[in-house]
Amino acid sequence: MALRALALLLALAVAGPASAAVGDPAMQLPDPVQEERAREIGRELRCLVCQNQSIEDSDAELARDLRRIVREQVSAGRSDAEVKGFVHERYGDFVLLRPRFTAATALLWATPALALLAGALIFRAGRRGARPDAAGAPAGLTEAERARLARLESGGGGGSAA
Repeated sequence: MALRALALLLALAVAGPASAAVGDPAMQLPDPVQEERAREIGRELRCLVCQNQSIEDSDAELARDLRRIVREQVSAGRSDAEVKGFVHERYGDFVLLRPRFTAATALLWATPALALLAGALIFRAGRRGARPDAAGAPAGLTEAERARLARLESGGGGGSAA
């Protein structure tokens, strides 16, 4: 009995996401090819409520409306690009799960690389400043400091602790 219950729960867990995409069978397109196209397009459009889910994966009411719009456009014979363009025109760049590369988004796309480059330059500059000079003493010491450092290294003391 417990094994049957476990098998039923497993089957529901696997079938759940697939049936959640278009919960109402009346929403599905009668042509399986068109339905699959609509699902592929929906996987590339962001749910504006959930933000990190496609409209195919979301249960939000707005996602249901967007799925309906996509299916209407597909059944009207529009191409994938036309359908995405239709939704993009109404909801803006944010609706695209893979935003387009434009001049406006170039800085956004380049920020991680610029931050990595800046960090590498800062790290390199910090390491360069800590290098000892040719005599083995840290760079930037005066002659008096070098002499005192030499005495300390040789074990000769160094005078006052100041």
